[in-house]
Formats: sequence, C-alpha cells, structure tokens
Amino acid sequence: MGLFSFTKEIAIDLGTANTIIIHNDKIVIDEPSIVALDKKTGKMIAVGREAQQMRGKENEGIETIRPLRQGVIADFNAAELMIRGLIKKASAKSNWFSPSMKMVVGIPSGSTEVEIRAVRDSSEHAGGRDVYMIYEPMAAALGIGIDVVAPEGNMIVDIGGGTTEIAVISLGGIVSNKSIQTAGDDLTDDIQDHMSRVHNIKVGERTAELIKMNVGSALTELDNPPADYIVHGPNKMTALPMEVPVSYQEVSHSIEKSISKIEAAVLSALEQTPPELYADIVKNGIYLAGGGALLRGLDKRLTDKIGIQFHIAEDPLLAVAKGTGVALKNIDRFSFLIR
Repeated sequence: MGLFSFTKEIAIDLGTANTIIIHNDKIVIDEPSIVALDKKTGKMIAVGREAQQMRGKENEGIETIRPLRQGVIADFNAAELMIRGLIKKASAKSNWFSPSMKMVVGIPSGSTEVEIRAVRDSSEHAGGRDVYMIYEPMAAALGIGIDVVAPEGNMIVDIGGGTTEIAVISLGGIVSNKSIQTAGDDLTDDIQDHMSRVHNIKVGERTAELIKMNVGSALTELDNPPADYIVHGPNKMTALPMEVPVSYQEVSHSIEKSISKIEAAVLSALEQTPPELYADIVKNGIYLAGGGALLRGLDKRLTDKIGIQFHIAEDPLLAVAKGTGVALKNIDRFSFLIR
C-alpha cells in the first residue's frame, strides 16, 4: 500500500456478543457488541466496554442496545452507530484516519439476502468503500490454519453468541452447512431461568454470563472441577438479599437442552455430508471455534457422543477474526468472498 494511500484495510468479526477489528494484522478492537444511546437525541454516548458497564444500570435518559441478535442485525441504526464508534476507537488507538475503507466482514453462513444487505449497508454507512463478506465457518477455518482450498473435507463448529455455525468445507467452498439459533446467549438465558426457578433469585444477563464463564460445564463429571461460584442478588418474593453458591454440575443440568440441540445439529450436518468427505472428517477430526468452544467438557462430550475426535481451536474466540484478517490480505485469491 502506498505511503499516501487514503484507503485503510480492516477486517471485522461482527459478532452477537463481541466485535473484533483487525488492522495491519493486529487486533485493534476486541469489545462487546453493545452501544449506549441518549434516548432523547438518539446520539451515541458510549460503545463497547464502556456501554457494557452501563448495561442494567441505565437511568431513564440512557438506553443500552445490543444491535445484533442471533447473528443478524436486529437494530439497523444502532448497528451503524456501533460499527462507526468502534472504527473510531480503532483509528484513535492505531493513530490512523481514513475517509474510505476496504472491509471484510464475517457473517453467519445461514444469512439471507436481506440480512447480508443490512450488514453491507451498515458497513458502507460507517465508511466502507469496498465491502466484502465472508461466511463465519470459512473464516474460522482460515483462522485455525486449515487449507480451505485443498480437495479434502474439514468440519468446523463455530459456537458464537447468537448462532452455532456448522460447515463442511472442501475446495474453497461450503459443501454442507447448518446454522442454528442456539448458542452462547441461549446458555446464558438457561442459567438465568434456572436461578429464578430453582433458587428464587433474580440475576441479570451479566451475572448469568459470569456464572457460565466461572462454572459453566457440558458434563456433570469433570477431571478438574471449578470451585462453586457465589451469586448475590435479591430474593424474587421478598426482595431481601441472597447469597447462593452455584456448582458446575447444577449449571450442566440447566444448559442440557441447549447443548443437546447443538449435538443434534452437528449430527444433522454429518448426515448431509458426502461419503468421501465424511471419511476425511473422521480422519482429521472436527474443529470447535467461537466462545462456546471454551465451555468445560464440551469437546469430550461431543467426541464421546459422535465418535469423531473434536479439537478446540488454538484461540477459539479469535478464530473467525483471524480468518477474516487472512481473507483481507488475500482478497484476490479467495473467490468465496461475497462482494
């Protein structure tokens, strides 16, 4: 790129839970996908981490919004403001300014034309001159280091915040895929519901997320079990303060239904896989990416259930973002990018 080039190149993993921006092979932004707006004026007050700190603590003049729900843009205006705000943060950190940008954005593999258009429009309004899209499982495969153009079958299971993307990749394309709207957010909702039903305690989204991170488990028996997590909150009936210790076994039972749905989706995707590629997958194993891959015991549970070895990606949270960055550097090579 020339010294006086005004076009900056950035890769964006626009996730339901987190948005990651890569510039010059470096992660310059890794922040929650959330924006805080002034209710009267509609102007942005905060974005990312600062907006998340306001979540659940807003006064009547402030509204916090997660613009993406289940992998797609649910609030177009908020999404545009969020992307613009995070790009501004990135440019301030990296000390660059650009009136126009070349972008590669990760999108769910089950996206409809309308959803793809919404992401494109938001990206263009936020300053994107050339906007390319890449399906998230393909980006995850690139981020893991798989040779996606080889004549060999590889399966990726990317468990994000809003969607679980399952895809079989061969010769630079997606042979079969399954995108289900059961993912990290559903596990958080399951935990919130469980705490309310079983312990009569009210917990917010952020607390449920912390329970999942500290004692979340896909198995009721772990080799290295985490210590119980203490939850503080009001009693639903009396509003008096409560303190409840939560064990990993309890969380495992509460998220069982959602984990079973992910298992069923993986089996369904395997059913649709051509026999030659199925043989490759049995040999290579299946790769787990996304935040959900960090759930304790998930790889072991899936391996035991399905009979194929599951491997957790080296850095599961960043696999899609890294792959989007690889695609950005090799735009001319990869025909599977959507323009």
